[in-house]
Amino acid sequence: MAEKKKPDHEYTEDSIRSLDWKEHIRTRPGMYIGKLGDGSSKDDGIYVLLKETIDNSIDEHVMGYGKLIDILIQDGRVEVRDYGRGIPLGKVVECVSKINTGGKYDSKAFQKSVGLNGVGTKAVNALSSYFKVQSVREGRIKIAEFSQGNLKKEEKEKSTTEKNGTMFSFIPDDSVFLNYRYNKDHVANMMWNYVYLNKGLRIKFNDMEFYSENGLKDLLERNLSDEILYPIAHLHGEDIEIAFTHTTAYGEDYYSFVNGQHTTQGGTHQAAFREAIVKTVREFFKKEFDASDIRTSIVAAISVRVQEPVFESQTKTKLGSLTREPNGLAIRTWINDFVKTELDNYLHKNPEVAKAIESKILQSERERKEIAGIKKLANERAKKANLHNKKLRDCRVHLNSKHIDRLESTLFITEGDSASGSITKARDVNTQAVFSLKGKPLNCYGMTKKVVYENEEFNLLQNALNIEDGLDELRYNKIVVATDADVDGMHIRLLLMTFFLQFFPELVKNGYVYILQTPLFRVRNKKETIYCYSETERVRAIEKLGVNPEITRFKGLGEISPDEFSNFIGRKIRLEPVMLSQDETIHHLLEYYMGKNFPERQDFIIQNLRIEKDVVKEQLMAEEVE
Repeated sequence: MAEKKKPDHEYTEDSIRSLDWKEHIRTRPGMYIGKLGDGSSKDDGIYVLLKETIDNSIDEHVMGYGKLIDILIQDGRVEVRDYGRGIPLGKVVECVSKINTGGKYDSKAFQKSVGLNGVGTKAVNALSSYFKVQSVREGRIKIAEFSQGNLKKEEKEKSTTEKNGTMFSFIPDDSVFLNYRYNKDHVANMMWNYVYLNKGLRIKFNDMEFYSENGLKDLLERNLSDEILYPIAHLHGEDIEIAFTHTTAYGEDYYSFVNGQHTTQGGTHQAAFREAIVKTVREFFKKEFDASDIRTSIVAAISVRVQEPVFESQTKTKLGSLTREPNGLAIRTWINDFVKTELDNYLHKNPEVAKAIESKILQSERERKEIAGIKKLANERAKKANLHNKKLRDCRVHLNSKHIDRLESTLFITEGDSASGSITKARDVNTQAVFSLKGKPLNCYGMTKKVVYENEEFNLLQNALNIEDGLDELRYNKIVVATDADVDGMHIRLLLMTFFLQFFPELVKNGYVYILQTPLFRVRNKKETIYCYSETERVRAIEKLGVNPEITRFKGLGEISPDEFSNFIGRKIRLEPVMLSQDETIHHLLEYYMGKNFPERQDFIIQNLRIEKDVVKEQLMAEEVE
């Protein structure tokens, strides 16, 4: 019998390591800030660093100290200045460099705070190449500077004429956050949420100012992208605020918050509201309406404040609390009781709203019954197709695990065998999936949801994403449209955007849809290769590499070899988030891009495509003739 081979590494006392706080954060950043990302997604790590810093200032405001927060972001450097009480000077260094240290363990000082475990600013400190904290209290100031969590400079207390408060300055470590950039729109949305949830708070961010008079009502008005069927209902109670309406769109859209924290993945409070509105509407109309018919097309916001909330992760995106202190009342029961009382009263006082809601429910009911038979057959077809489906090449995080870690999964939607083949060969099979389109998708502008089940391509895509019944079971954190940088590629983008906006607008509203940016040029000599994403980058590359470098123009994804593609969809991936303008509704947006205004749209595409405009114009004119 052959002797069993010994393992390459012996397991001894020397194998055991103890990491200090900063080493642990830097070694396992995902435990503290979720995914790293590059700033293209609103839940990427650099925004968590910003949020953790601002949350301290928000908690001061909630306790009644400081009505203004100044924020500056420039060239990757972040400064946050509040005018609260300031950190006690003798504890400034400990508060940002010693785990489980902070004022929020004293519930009397911070009764309904966001951060309770003393980790937030320590994570920011450890993951920043430069970190500076300043605290001013009663004419005295204390300053300390760090790098990657290591104390570099600590100044003695001294006199100052500055106002009380705390200032944090930091630069995210670019060895951790590769090619990161702060997206101005993502930051602005974060600032709006802060002022919607904190009455009397004013935030100045760079050259913008944020303030809200009407809380969640203002939030919905700013984020509505479809026509509403009745005025926004706005309900208040002790530690709870709710606003909602129904629109002409499909799906459900929720904005939920706990102690000012945007719980993007929902949780107990959001689930309780969804249940409560169904129960209350049924009781009001004395009819057992289907829950989906009641909630279809709803846009709602809910904010609650509770003591010591239990979140399901350090990034606080999902509430797991089951009770509401100090009386121990279940959060579900508390929210159900509030909605039952307040919404029932509201509907009795506003019969025109009640009539609009009933009309919408009956319309949804008719449509649901109309497509019931088609839906059943379509789902059966999709299940059969998935058994030998080459359209979807899934990733192992879904194939091998019952627990879906959505934060780590991406779906690329491509067109054509060559493009999907290159991405499939180059992808990370653990976290990246590929869905291959067959030609151009159907233009579904103005159609009903019936077409989603009648059209095989749309039905399979819906099943791959698992979004038929909403976003709760969405299988991918990023849905990336990967098309060629030409007219056909732009057309396919528009058709896919039409599909998402027409039937699943919450995918776009919640920041799950992206455009893959691939290089337009490859400039190289014998020593170096530079990939360029614009004409400006191409010129710079030529200047850098010198005389007569080889220049290749990539016109299609299929022209890029799998080996090269791995450079563009790995850690250095460039994604452009699809974001809705606050200035127009989805209806008007689709009407402009997919309606019958061809000449106007032609001019827009010619001016905005990143490729040769003469070629574009020729192809557009040919398309019009056809």
